[in-house]
Amino acid sequence: MPFDIARTRAAYPALTEGFAHFDGAGGTQTARPVIEAVSAAMTAATGNRSTAFVPGRRSLDVVAAARAAVGDLLGAEPGGVVLGPSATALTYTLARTLGAGWRPGDEVVVSRLDHDANVRPWVQAAEAAGATVRWAEFDPATGELPAGQYADLVTERTRLVAVTAGSNAIGTAPDVASIAKTAHAAGALVCVDGVHAVPHGPTDLASLGADFLVTSAYKWSGPHLAAMAADPARWASLRPAKLLPSSDAVPDRFEYGTPSFPLLAGVVAAVDHLATLDPTATGSRRDRVRAGLAAAQAHEEAVFERLLAGLAARPFVTVYGSPARRCPTVSFRVAGSTPAETAAALGAAGVCLSSGDYYAYEYFRTMGLRDSGGAVRASVYHYNTVEEVDRLLAELDRLAAAGERMAR
Repeated sequence: MPFDIARTRAAYPALTEGFAHFDGAGGTQTARPVIEAVSAAMTAATGNRSTAFVPGRRSLDVVAAARAAVGDLLGAEPGGVVLGPSATALTYTLARTLGAGWRPGDEVVVSRLDHDANVRPWVQAAEAAGATVRWAEFDPATGELPAGQYADLVTERTRLVAVTAGSNAIGTAPDVASIAKTAHAAGALVCVDGVHAVPHGPTDLASLGADFLVTSAYKWSGPHLAAMAADPARWASLRPAKLLPSSDAVPDRFEYGTPSFPLLAGVVAAVDHLATLDPTATGSRRDRVRAGLAAAQAHEEAVFERLLAGLAARPFVTVYGSPARRCPTVSFRVAGSTPAETAAALGAAGVCLSSGDYYAYEYFRTMGLRDSGGAVRASVYHYNTVEEVDRLLAELDRLAAAGERMAR
């Protein structure tokens, strides 16, 4: 059954404004069911978590529902889902907790392909413990992160390997399962940044080999909240810094302060929305989410193929990276225009793209592009169309033509 793009786009009220959104890697538009769920939760009587009265029980229920929803999205146990304000905050909490047990001579392996949120927390925790940081390098020409290098990087002193499931800069989807196998053979833990990968296809915690997997709901049609999933037994072995009166239960002890209950209701609605992307899907919510994301992935790949082909056909465009397996994301530059100028010109025409380094700090530093403005990023989400790609390409042609006129 063909992907029903009209039905899909109708679920996003913001799309009626007419912008072409290729900025999903920085945050997608919000699905209507999410907006309605947040509004309903804010309209109804709620209180802080309590079993003593109905509004308090509602808050307990929405937290449990959010854990279950994220569990269905990632293939994780609800009891192993830690909720938090952002992927960065959750990763820092984990890094500080694990790092408290590291000693001089211990090692941590990070990658220059990753978003800084899965780099700097580990580097800083290692520095605080006197541990050694080892770097996995990407191929500058292709953007691939060779899994084979981890056999040399990981030793018996390695305590943790941090790696992305999808580059937020150029889309590279490393062989995380192979990397995790190497790490586990040496007794190391694996933290996977799934923020960019999870929105673009079915995800399974166990198949990735991830001990910890983090995702952000605002990258998959939801509100600005995040979650980190692990085996509940893994969380039980860790003791984070926490307030004395706060719960010592797992996963609660890793969550600081009172959460936003209305936004957690939005997280549930976002996962439920993903489960509707393939209207023919049946079975459990987990089954329907996987089917919906698989259908969306096929649509995204077709749209992205048109985008890549169009960029490659334009001699004034330089595309960075050509990984064999990737999320639908590409970074590029336009001759005669800085990335910021390109993004601004496209933005003036109603085409939304990011520019800069998008926190892929090590990637752009390694490529020698960071100090000169990084690049322009186009990311395809399941509400994007080939017509929008053609619109983007036409605006690039106009930008190039204007540049030629000014140069004369």
